[in-house]
Amino acid sequence: MRVYSNISHATRNLGASAAPWMPAALPDFDSTAFRSALGRFATGVTVVTAMGADGRPVGLTVSSFNSVSLSPPLVLWSLSLTSGSLPVLEAASHYAVNVLAADQIDVARRFATRGTPSERFAHVSWRPGRRGAPLIDGCTAWFECYNRSRYREGDHCIFVGEVEHCDHTDAMPLVFHAGGFDLTPQRPRKTL
Repeated sequence: MRVYSNISHATRNLGASAAPWMPAALPDFDSTAFRSALGRFATGVTVVTAMGADGRPVGLTVSSFNSVSLSPPLVLWSLSLTSGSLPVLEAASHYAVNVLAADQIDVARRFATRGTPSERFAHVSWRPGRRGAPLIDGCTAWFECYNRSRYREGDHCIFVGEVEHCDHTDAMPLVFHAGGFDLTPQRPRKTL
């Protein structure tokens, strides 16, 4: 017997060939077990930044970043529907995904706290990108994105960004694994 969740979901706009939406079965695990299993997947750490309508920067730590497409160049990331930054990031026409370097654990922690945007950006060196989104200095990569689309799924909003500009350095990336920051492996040394 299949048991279905009683969580209400937003109506979906289905095309003619799309199958009707069916609710998911209730899982046989709790959210703690799910979070622990997801934590076994090592990810890079990013800070997504944008400029608010008031001209002030906003940003937060995100580990749910991934590539979607090379042509056109698309990336995605997700944000909790309870995040105080959600309205600003949904409304922003552009944002930047700053891929943190291994020596930027303090930046990751600063932007993961519930502080105000001004507290998060205090003592963090950054410059405006081509469309105004803050680019944090010292990162290993930057992706400047047009805020192409947003999808609400479960308790998160999935953002798809069209990359308009990107750049990178040779810095090693910061890695998050099993609920903590891992030491990024060093590159093998070249032998003479």
